[in-house]
Parts: sequence; C-alpha cells; structure tokens
Amino acid sequence: MPQTLRFIEPRWPAPANVLAFATTRTGGVSAAPYETFNLGDHVGDAAQSVTANRERLLRALPAGTRLSWLSQVHGTQVVEAAANRLVPQADAQWSRSAGMACAVLTADCLPVLLCAANGDVVAAAHAGWRGLLDGVLESTVLAMAVEPQALMVWLGPAIGPSAFEVGAEVRDRFLASAAPADTHRVAGCFVPNEGHAGHWFADLYALARHRLGALGITRVYGGDYCTLSDRGRFFSYRRDGLTGRMATLIVRR
Repeated sequence: MPQTLRFIEPRWPAPANVLAFATTRTGGVSAAPYETFNLGDHVGDAAQSVTANRERLLRALPAGTRLSWLSQVHGTQVVEAAANRLVPQADAQWSRSAGMACAVLTADCLPVLLCAANGDVVAAAHAGWRGLLDGVLESTVLAMAVEPQALMVWLGPAIGPSAFEVGAEVRDRFLASAAPADTHRVAGCFVPNEGHAGHWFADLYALARHRLGALGITRVYGGDYCTLSDRGRFFSYRRDGLTGRMATLIVRR
C-alpha cells in the first residue's frame, strides 16, 4: 500500500486563489531506486508506476484541475501551460487559466514558482545552473507580462549551498555574465572547496535571488532545503544517480 502523500507548502503571502506546493519522495507506488512517489517518466521507472503516481497527485488537487508537464532540457524556453497535448521541450510555463496547474520536475535543480500579487497569473520554472546562467527566470518573467514589482517568488527544494560542487568554469561563466557592479555579489555565491582544488560550492538559491533582484523582484521566499542531504524526503541525482523526480507546481484555483 502507498504511504500518505506529503507535500511542502510555500511560506509566502500568495493570494488565496493560488495553490502551490512541492512533492516529496513519499506516498507513491514506485519500487527502488525510485521509491516511492516518482513523477518523472524519463528516468527508467515503470510506466505504470509513474502513471499511478501522477494520477494520485491529480486526485490531491482541487476537482477539475488539469496538470501541464514539460520535457525539460536545461534551457530557457517558456510556454503557456496546456493539458492533453504533445509535451513541449521547455523549462518554464505560465498560466492565466483557473485550474491549469504548471509543474516542473527536479531532483537537485531549483524549482521556482512565481505569481502575481493579484493572483491573475502563475508560473513554474526549472532552474539548474545552466538555466539560471542563460536566463530562464528572466524569460519566465517576460512571458508572464507582469511588472516585476507585482510578482512574488518561492524557491523550492534544491541542492543546498554546502553540497553543490562545481568546477571553476561554472563560476567563471557566472562572473563573466555579471554586470561590473554585480561581480562581487555573484562571486559571493561561490565558496572554494578547500578539499578539492579548483572546485567551488555554488549557492543556487543565492544566484536565483540575485537574478530576480536584478529584475526588480524583491518578494522572494523559500530557499532553505537541501535535496542531497535530506535523503528521507527528497530524490537527489547528485547523491544517487539513478533516482526519481519530485514535482513543484502552482495553479490558480
């Protein structure tokens, strides 16, 4: 029998008509190494298990909700959410339609939820370091067509700043893309790994906050989980390799 579903709800002042949460690895039917609530259909899990898990997720949402999935490629493409279609290659989606849930899948990358303060539009973005560097958050905000000052953001569960090791080339690319006035702040998102010369620990949360702040978004919440270190709650690709995926989603009721 599947365990009870357990979700993580954002602590943010979203309007009452906005529902948002992140799933955990608990509550599904998938067998090891995907135990148990794997929602990714591209990781080698049995198709019937993924279908059962996705149906269970849908039943946990308000009646009539439709779920829009993406084929994520670590890019910057943003699409309008829609169900019952060919799944697009994109890493973010937005919706103004009530009952249309925007979902992204992660297992260390950063899931980012956005909504307008008046609840008229919502969005979800998948932001690994490549997507952050190339501008997936900027593209998402542009697609939402809302003034940045009218947006609020929640940073969902991702690999934490003391666990995400990257090579010097990643740090160099972020520094090269930063405006001269921002170089010091971006550099502060990386801490040298004293035990591994030429490698750094990157803070995805801080990098996302910097990018959002540069857009004029000041209401940013979340960013206090680590998928790699919290084995009991989260899948982690860095930790396990072959593993499942969590979903982070947002919908206008």
